[in-house]
Amino acid sequence: MDSIAPTVEQYHRAPSAPAFMARALLRLRGLRTGECFPQLVLRWSDLRIVPQHWAAFCSATGVREGEQVPVLYPHVLGFRLQMALLTHPAFPLPIWRALQVRNHLVRHTRIDKADSFELETRLEGQRPMAKGLEVNLSSRLTRGAACLWQSRVTYFYHGQFDTRPTAESALRAPDLARAPVVERWRTPGGGGWHFGGLTGDYNGVHWSRWYARRFGFHTAFIHPQRVAGLCLARLHGPPAEAQTLDLWLRGPVAYGASVELAAGIGQDALHFALSPAGDPRRALVGSWRAGASVD
Repeated sequence: MDSIAPTVEQYHRAPSAPAFMARALLRLRGLRTGECFPQLVLRWSDLRIVPQHWAAFCSATGVREGEQVPVLYPHVLGFRLQMALLTHPAFPLPIWRALQVRNHLVRHTRIDKADSFELETRLEGQRPMAKGLEVNLSSRLTRGAACLWQSRVTYFYHGQFDTRPTAESALRAPDLARAPVVERWRTPGGGGWHFGGLTGDYNGVHWSRWYARRFGFHTAFIHPQRVAGLCLARLHGPPAEAQTLDLWLRGPVAYGASVELAAGIGQDALHFALSPAGDPRRALVGSWRAGASVD
């Protein structure tokens, strides 16, 4: 596999949501047992932070517009590359089977909103599990030769792909069983279609109750990036320019739901978890610390 040149696609503007959402409807051949995913690399040149996009992100999450670009924002800004890769004609599995389970986001330095950037997202690594398969998408936001931000986003596909499960990820969610609740609030009552415009993710589970129920959910639920932003806006993260944010996505957060945010300071990080009020199950668990940890 190492000798096979990767498929590289270049974008000079945002990938078209109608195009990749249409590809999500195609029938795919599936991934054969023991087969590896194709080597795919997508690059978006001259990527800019449009003031309207930034303002809409701040409005949807509660992040203050005057603050510097948070470690979460490039994940939202560049999520269209993830969507385009997961619906690429060479990608063998349907995007509607992909479940986003972990985010590892790293900001190496301050990001200037006036700059232009290049974002690269590539398919990198797969891990057979007992009940399915995990695949990693790695991204790098650069300005010239400098890497300003990078991420590794892990998706899970349920099913039988290989008879030889491997070890789980080394990233472990913190234990917040005894962490105090620091804030309670009610989530926004809607806005799923609007936030889909920020990420390119117009999946009906985020804006249509009827569609979400067809896929086994009780109701439509908020995009996980927005859920994370709602938490970060209520926490005092590390003031350092270099930051690492790890997120474990455990379950849906409904619109208009009463939620509780628990938080505690660990040895080197701020740990937090969001749960529906009165429910011990965590919908989102996070760890936010100073320093750029790429592992």
